[in-house]
Order: sequence, then structure tokens, then C-alpha cells
Amino acid sequence: MRAHSNHVDRFNIIPMEKTSLTINRLASRHLTALPLLLAASLPAMGQIQPTPEPDALSAVEVVGRRQSGGYEAQDVSGTKSGLPLRELPQSVRVISRQAIDDLGALRLDDVLDYVGGISRQNNFGGLWDNVAIRGLAGNENTGMATLVNGFAGNRGFNAPRDTANVERIEFLKGPAGALYGASEPGGTLNVVTKKPQWRSAHAVEVYSGSFDFYRTALDSTGPLGDFVAYRLNVALEDRGSFRDQVTAKRQVVAPALTWRLTSDTTLDYSGELLHHQTPLDRGVVAINNQLGVVDRHRFNGEPADGDVRVDNQTHQVAVEHDWNPDWKSRAALSYRQGSMKGFSTEPTSLQADSRTLWRQRRFREYSSDDLSLQGELAGRLRTGTLVHELLVGVQTDRFQMDQLMLRVNPGAAAPYAVDLFAPAYGQLQPAPRPNTDTREVQRNTAMYLQDAITLSPQWRALVGLRTDRYDQTLDNRRSGVRTLQTPTSTSPRIGLSYLPNSAWTLYVNTGRSFRANVGSDAGGQPFAPESGQALELGAKWERADKRVGATVALFDIRKRNVLTNDPANAGFSIAAGEVGSRGVELDLAGQLTTHWRVTASLAYNDVRVLADNTLAVGSRLLNAPRINGSVLAVYESTLARGAVYGVGGGFTHMGERLGQTGAPDFQLPAYTTAKATAYWRLSPKLRVSLDIDNLFDTRYYTSSYSRVWVTPGTPRNITLGLQAKF
Repeated sequence: MRAHSNHVDRFNIIPMEKTSLTINRLASRHLTALPLLLAASLPAMGQIQPTPEPDALSAVEVVGRRQSGGYEAQDVSGTKSGLPLRELPQSVRVISRQAIDDLGALRLDDVLDYVGGISRQNNFGGLWDNVAIRGLAGNENTGMATLVNGFAGNRGFNAPRDTANVERIEFLKGPAGALYGASEPGGTLNVVTKKPQWRSAHAVEVYSGSFDFYRTALDSTGPLGDFVAYRLNVALEDRGSFRDQVTAKRQVVAPALTWRLTSDTTLDYSGELLHHQTPLDRGVVAINNQLGVVDRHRFNGEPADGDVRVDNQTHQVAVEHDWNPDWKSRAALSYRQGSMKGFSTEPTSLQADSRTLWRQRRFREYSSDDLSLQGELAGRLRTGTLVHELLVGVQTDRFQMDQLMLRVNPGAAAPYAVDLFAPAYGQLQPAPRPNTDTREVQRNTAMYLQDAITLSPQWRALVGLRTDRYDQTLDNRRSGVRTLQTPTSTSPRIGLSYLPNSAWTLYVNTGRSFRANVGSDAGGQPFAPESGQALELGAKWERADKRVGATVALFDIRKRNVLTNDPANAGFSIAAGEVGSRGVELDLAGQLTTHWRVTASLAYNDVRVLADNTLAVGSRLLNAPRINGSVLAVYESTLARGAVYGVGGGFTHMGERLGQTGAPDFQLPAYTTAKATAYWRLSPKLRVSLDIDNLFDTRYYTSSYSRVWVTPGTPRNITLGLQAKF
């Protein structure tokens, strides 16, 4: 019993009665439409039909690490359209569960280099995810770059995403404002979690690897009776590091339930509890713009600060009802909570001797709550010779973010410094003083409409429109100043596809996006929201058996009202900046032959400042490479006695990137890394796996915020795994 209590405390789980009160209070104040939406989705409860016999059900997905699967996209839920992927007038890249397993990917970061046009941004010392799509990153705490099952997935404070309960990752390139509201015009990624199955299947996986890496995972699913099925994913991980003084611990528990309320009505629940702790590690320092002068193992913080803890919980409930073969309704609720707490010591400036690094000490206590409700009606109808797939939806949400930070920057009198070449840890730590204490609250109500139209056997059209009404407040509790803005935005979208034959598609689309800016100008007035406009032209190809597909896309994006320095009021900003992104992308994935599966990407992306008060027009954006590409290929076959094996490998290439805004002389060098993977199935239920990342031990740097905050890539590392199914 004691161990169980400690386990609960470690996850910082809110008691059920407290969680229920929190949700009920928020819902009663801000989501008064909930009863009406649920009523629209739930018919009168009649006789519940038995669950179909197993033979009538869809094929059960394989639990645990998979083999003999494909990379081709079988489903894309993030588009909210029934159009097959080849007919959709949009570039979409899907990383399937098979690809995740072949990559040995345990984090979202592990797959990013294998998608064209995607780049990693500053990850806040390893404490959250930060992604740029087509070079446009946006705000990692208040934007909508990441969705989880169609709900905002990265607002607030969220630990790096674990893949234990991830079924696939959908990269929806281009504006998503017509469906999801506030977002970046470069694109949005949608994480789809694993769902319960109606046949029992269980898997346990154990891994051990370089730098004291240990991980155990459980994936279990099956029926709990005639009408309820469950899924449970658990992962426990201790991770050392090539970085001195840096370790990480992680626990993930992700339950899911499917309940057949009637033969036409289904309730789905998906949850996740995640605890992550690690020191905040700002990485290495570039001396005179040169990386590699200081050992990449060197930690520039203070071990006495201990770990920063990040705790997350997510609960999603969705009720779907099929009214008839053509129409269905859906009501869904999502609640996310995040917190981050801990001390850190972070570099501020490198002194003239090129070895003394001044630092500051901070304490952070951040928290966020995100409550969202969606109601949708989708169906098919005919108007003359046209076939419409209609989607009508409403959404309302409330997001709250509290930030308390204490900081001390001692300065020349007591610099709290460290020698880069001979660090002496354990010096007297200064006590941080009040710096930031804010509360931001965003409320939003939106309506959206999408129509996927079959114009003829060769033509498809996709039109969409969403209107958002925001109420955004930012309270500065130290100054007593409140900033209020109520932006309203309409985000249209239109696309057209031409199918000249059964293999090829030509398409064009354009759309708008927006995202509210936080804060106020020198006059105390709120900023105008960012607005984006994108145009995309492309072609898609799909083999006759639908097991291999490719997309090539040309795009041009403009984003306006980007915050820039106010030339008339130092220390303030105005919404006058403008950036542009244009380029070409190629993505290919599928089962090339019986034995070979391949995924590949190549992108050229030119991202530049078009207008700014301090940055030079034409300068590049942070961490945005002009070129990135990747290939992963796996060969599978059977030995003479029937044992199955697989071997494969690949590489990623990331071009040169700007390492600090406004410093064109500081560039992160281009890099290419290689990977090898292999497995051998000892029996139908037991297999071993081997993954070697950074095969040739390349020295590289994944992202940067400044010359003193540069994230180094991991040296060669080897992971050995054992997977058992029962």
C-alpha cells in the first residue's frame, strides 16, 4: 500500500472528486452548451445490441513493437474528411506506428527529422516539445501546432511527448485555421492515440542502452464484457545522458475505454498521466561563434538545483452516434492540466577571456488548465450530380496559464560564474527574487463548416470556413495591470483536386490562419493578432495496390503582425513584423516490394524576414534549414526454419541554420546522421531488437536559442530490446 501511495504522489494525480469539481465548475461557467450538444449526440437509450462476433470486427491491431506492417497511411482523422488521402487537396505526411517502431522512436523528437519541412526548435532545456513546420514555429505554449485526437495538445506546459500510446502522427501541412482556429500557417501535427480492441492482446517490452538507459513498457487490450473494451499503455523509464550531471526519469500511464452504449452509439475515453523530471540543461556555448571548442559533455548549470518536474494529465471523452448510414454526430470533451516546478542555473553571457561564463539562477512554478468542448454533425448528401460530405461543428474552450518566476542575475560584483574548461560546482547559490507573476486566460467560441465535394469522377473540391471569437486577458499580478483583447477572426480555406487517372492527382489550395498575440504595446493597447496566408500547389501519386504513395508540394506563405521592437519606445513591441516562407517538399512512403518498406523525404525551404524594425530584411529565421532530407529502409524475410528477421537503416540530413536571431554570423553547421536497426523473432511471441543511432558518431547540434544556449546532438548510442507477446 505504501508503494501505491508514493506512486500516486509522484504522478501528482488530482483526486477524482477534485478533478470532477474542477471540470464541473469550469463547464458550468464557460460551457453552457454541453447539455445541448450531448443531447444531440445521444439518442434515447434503447435495447443495447450485443457486440458483434470477432469475425465481424475489424482486424485487431498488433500490440507492442510491430513488424511486417507498412508505412502507407490507412487513415487520416485530422483532416475531418472522408476523402481518400490521394484525393485530398493538401499535403499530408503520416508517420505510422510501424515507422515509429522501425525508428525506435520513444519521443516526438525522434521522428521529426524524417518528415520534410519539419525542424526542431528550442526545447526549453529538454522540458517540452517545440516544432517548426515549413520554418514557422509560433508560440510553443499558447499556439496550436500540436493536436491530440483533434484537440489542442501543446497549450500550457507539457513534457516531451512519449510515443507509448501513440498510434500515428499526422503532419497536416498548410493552414489549419478553417478547422482548428488559432494556428501557424505552416501546418499542424495531430497525434492519434491507440484505441481499445475487441480481442485480447498483450505485450511487454524491456530495453537497455547506452548512457544508462533503461525502459519497460506494457501494452494491453481486450474486452471487459460484451459492451466494453479497454486499452492500457504503461512506460517506466530511467535515462542517463552523455551530458555530465544530467539524468531523466519518466512514468506514463495511458488508459483508454470503448463502451458500446447502443448498436449505433459509442463512448470513447482516452487518458494519460505523465511525470517527467530532469535538470534544465541549456546545452553548450559557442566561443567566438565556434562550436566544439568546449567538450559537448560539459554541463553549465548547477547540480545542486536538482530536477525540474513536469506533470501532465489528459482526459478526453467522445460520444458518437450513427443516425443512419449517411449521418453521424459527435460530442467530445477534453481536459488537460500541466505543471512545471523547479530551480535552474542558466548561462547569460560569455566574458572576454572566452572561458568565464556568467549565469543567473531562476525558480519557476508554472501551471496550465485547458478545457475544450466540440460538437459536430457530419453527413453525405447529393445536390444534382454533386456529392457533398458536410461537417458542421461548434467549439468552446477555456485555457488558463499561470507563470510565477523568481530570478537573480548577480552581475559583476558576484557573477555566479563557471569556468567552461574547469567547472567547479557547489558554489554558494544566490536566492532568486520576484520577477514574473502573471495569469493569462483565453476563452473562445467558434463555429466551423467544411464541405468535401465530388464534382465529377475527375474533380474534387474542399471548402471550409471557421469563425472564432476570443476573449483574452493577461493579468500582471506584480504591477496590477490587466491587458484585455477580444479579437474575432474568420479563417477560410479552399482546395481543388484533379484526378487524371487512377494513380495521379494534381491539386491547389489556399487558406488563412490567425493567432492572437499576448501582451500590450507602450500605450497599454492589445496587439492585433498574427495573420497568415498560404498558397500550395502539388501532385500526388499512388500505386495501384495503394501500398506506396508520394507527394510533391510547392508552397508560399506570408505571416503578418509578427511582434517586433517598438522603435519609439525601448523595451516595448508593436505588431508590425512580417515573415515569408516558400519552398518545395517531397515525401514518399510505402511497401515497395514484399520484403522492402521505405520512407523518404526531401525539402527546400527559404524562410526570411520581410519586414522588421530591428532585424535586417531578408535575414533567416531561427533554426530553419534551407534543406533537410531523410531515408529509412527496412528489409524483412524468413529464415529456413521459419524465423522472421528484419534489418534496415537510414540517414537524416539537416542543413545549416541560423543559431541566434539577429546574429547572421552564428550558424549551426549542417549535419548528416545514420541509423541501423535489426530484429530477430525467436518465436511467434518473443523477439529481440537492436537499434544504433548516430551510427558514425557524428558531432552535431540540433537547435539553438543563442550562442550560450546550443543543444548538442547525442553521440552514437546502442539500444537492445526484448519484446514478448502473450
